[in-house]
Amino acid sequence: MKAQVGLWLYQNGGGAAIEQQLVTALAERNIDCITGLNLRDAFARDGKIFCNKQVMEDLDLFLSYNAGQQSQFQLYLYEAISQQIPTINNYTAFALSEDKFKTSHLLNSHGINTPDYRLCHKNDTDGLKAAIREWGGRLVYKPTDGWGGVGIVKIESEQALDMLLPFLSRTDLRYFYLERFIDYDNTDFRVDIVDGQYIGCYGRQAPADDWKTNITSGGSVFVREPNDEVVDIALKAASLMGLEIAGVDLIYDREREQYVVLEINGIPAFATPEQEKLGLNFNQRKVEAITNLIERSVIKHHSKVA
Repeated sequence: MKAQVGLWLYQNGGGAAIEQQLVTALAERNIDCITGLNLRDAFARDGKIFCNKQVMEDLDLFLSYNAGQQSQFQLYLYEAISQQIPTINNYTAFALSEDKFKTSHLLNSHGINTPDYRLCHKNDTDGLKAAIREWGGRLVYKPTDGWGGVGIVKIESEQALDMLLPFLSRTDLRYFYLERFIDYDNTDFRVDIVDGQYIGCYGRQAPADDWKTNITSGGSVFVREPNDEVVDIALKAASLMGLEIAGVDLIYDREREQYVVLEINGIPAFATPEQEKLGLNFNQRKVEAITNLIERSVIKHHSKVA
């Protein structure tokens, strides 16, 4: 009996073509794919989760790879599915990567450089002001669960913080996550890791009028070769997080003269057709590595249930 793997991949930016490459590669290894399993359309009853008439627990593995369309409902079901069958990424590691504070806290406690950070209660105004004084008058406020640079605010003085506090106090946030603003050249490294292997790297440049490199914030992609130190840090960070697939974002702190992991993305995008024309040529390696990972995971799953 053929193995069956469920897929939900983003379709824009070349995602549909990547999905077809995965389907073809897995078919060559006697693995069938059921695509379009968007958990938005799913429901659960009688110990089973149904999505487009597919019982998710009957699959041998589920690959969820769509950052832009995830909702809390989908993530809730993703977690439940991961308790029954293998998922990529495994839900525990994925949920960890979605939380900036928990990611930084784990990496920092294991000797991987991250920005200096502070997590404090929303009413701890003394802690907020202590942080901005300690960090030379500049800090960055980040939602712990945001992506694409959304909601990130740079605060450049205690006076600016005082002006912001009344607004923050009216929000339903329970805590604030703050980072020291790092002096860098407004470029970063995005390092792709799959199954403990270095896959590829590219750089992102912030627009002239901003400091955020995220593409959704106006950043642009350029070809960038990492040095051995950058790759080594990315490999260690992904392994520590427990992620099978990871995009590790690093910048160079010019003040402290060290590389810093800003965050880790559990659904790093493939290169778009336009980016491939620029010279980003890691897509095929990534498809092959994910195919190998899925095949090995399916074999391991079969050996457990046999």
